[in-house]
Amino acid sequence: MSMIERVRASIPALPPAEQRVAKLVVADARSFASLPVSELAERAHVSKPTVVRFCRSVGYDGLADFKLKLAGTVNEGVPFVHRAVDEDDKPGDIIVKVVDNAVSALLKYRNDAASHAFERAIEALAGACRRGRRIEFYGVGNSGIVAQDAQHKFFRLGVSAVALSDGHVQVMSATMLQPGDCAVIISNSGRSRDLLDAADIARKKGATVIVITCSGSPLAQLASGGSHQILLAADHPEDYDRYSPMVSRLLHLMIIDILTTGVALRLPGELRPMLQEIKKNLRAKRYSPA
Repeated sequence: MSMIERVRASIPALPPAEQRVAKLVVADARSFASLPVSELAERAHVSKPTVVRFCRSVGYDGLADFKLKLAGTVNEGVPFVHRAVDEDDKPGDIIVKVVDNAVSALLKYRNDAASHAFERAIEALAGACRRGRRIEFYGVGNSGIVAQDAQHKFFRLGVSAVALSDGHVQVMSATMLQPGDCAVIISNSGRSRDLLDAADIARKKGATVIVITCSGSPLAQLASGGSHQILLAADHPEDYDRYSPMVSRLLHLMIIDILTTGVALRLPGELRPMLQEIKKNLRAKRYSPA
């Protein structure tokens, strides 16, 4: 649990005046970490000793200790606070919550992402590109849309890749994979039976299986058992049973962007002429007023 989350969880147990200080921390942690005690007290409508008492109530030595730890937290990026949308939210509230959820999730992922796993995934995909091996993206539902985006991005690199969203077709295609091929499995929940079957078949065929899903899921566990299985974990507090996935889809799209960029940088010589020709042909098709 992050420092901001601990402060939020402590609010019901605090005296009313200290609750106002806690809410000030949650609302604007960055400012709280930098403002003098007099201004903090004024903003929270409490006395200066109340601000200090609040810091001790939540387990810190005093205001200086609390602000030092808080500054370390906020300097890593926007605190990761997932704010659920409520039925009575107005459009302005919805804008703030949706954008804040997206921004904080992306910045948290920047700090938490395992670079060694990306290194392995990028090398496997770039190797498949160089050798003309198969690259396939599997996803269903919202994840199927991410798979289509991945196909489009790799297609622009001159790479022959396919996106498959039908469970039966995924199983058939996975059965035809061989060592050196890559299957990228995308799933929000990590519990889709079709995707689990396809991933297991691809693994048994010797293909490199790259899984984009949440940690601890059955699909994540399947991807952590060998040298040709790679887990790119995308964790978030979004309730995938209740809401249409939003934050998870953005994380998955960003992961695809990272993989595409990494592969493009591994193949600069081969790609440049193709990309220049694509841009030239696209420019020729643009509408020009007479």
